[in-house]
Amino acid sequence: SAFLLNRSSDLEMETPLYEHRLLQAWDKVLGPTVSRYTKEIRIYNQVLFVTITSAALRNELMMRRTELVARLNSEAGAQVITQIVLR
Repeated sequence: SAFLLNRSSDLEMETPLYEHRLLQAWDKVLGPTVSRYTKEIRIYNQVLFVTITSAALRNELMMRRTELVARLNSEAGAQVITQIVLR
């Protein structure tokens, strides 16, 4: 019985790994220009909070939020976030 796995705890142990992958994916998916204007990025309760220092860029990204959620989750290899909040 030492080999029995508790699926929920396995998922909880993997969560920080997937979150780390998703944070790394930001630069890869959005590229160097967006990276330059990204001041802060963090995940809390499946929401990605990103501070963008350019108002024009922030507005452009707001229109692409749904697409970005899908691309970032895909890059991370799991459903890590459900939405993006841009500040």
